[in-house]
Amino acid sequence: MEALADWLFVVLWALGVLLTFLPFVPATLVVLLAVFLHELLVGFREVSLGLWLGLFALGLLAMTLDNLATLLGARRYGAGWAGLWGAFLGGILGLLLGVWGVLLLPFMLAWLFEWLSGRKPEEALRAAFGTLVGLMGGMVGKALLHLVMGLLVLQAIF
Repeated sequence: MEALADWLFVVLWALGVLLTFLPFVPATLVVLLAVFLHELLVGFREVSLGLWLGLFALGLLAMTLDNLATLLGARRYGAGWAGLWGAFLGGILGLLLGVWGVLLLPFMLAWLFEWLSGRKPEEALRAAFGTLVGLMGGMVGKALLHLVMGLLVLQAIF
């Protein structure tokens, strides 16, 4: 049973890390659920309370970083609320179009919303680029934190 629990954790953790690259998917919760299911199967004996607290802190940091990086990237390049809303809607609609939709639609709608709000096309392009840089930076940061979370658990269970 322990081997099954270990492999189940590894598979769900890997899935959580991969889901990190899809906007609006709660990948952090998938990683934490993987730990919980593992511990449920082994009788809550391998992950200490201190590690649980650390995992929750890292999870909170991951969720905060994801949102903060997008906001900071957008602001750094001059995006306004219109661009942020465009990127948000683009991320949701992009899920329907696959990987290219997730990458391109937030950028395109951020540019469109900035332009429709009265910015010059060049300014709107710069703001849209900043939104995309922030979004990608947040995803990478969150993925790194998910990797750390999983490695800490692997260290505890092996």
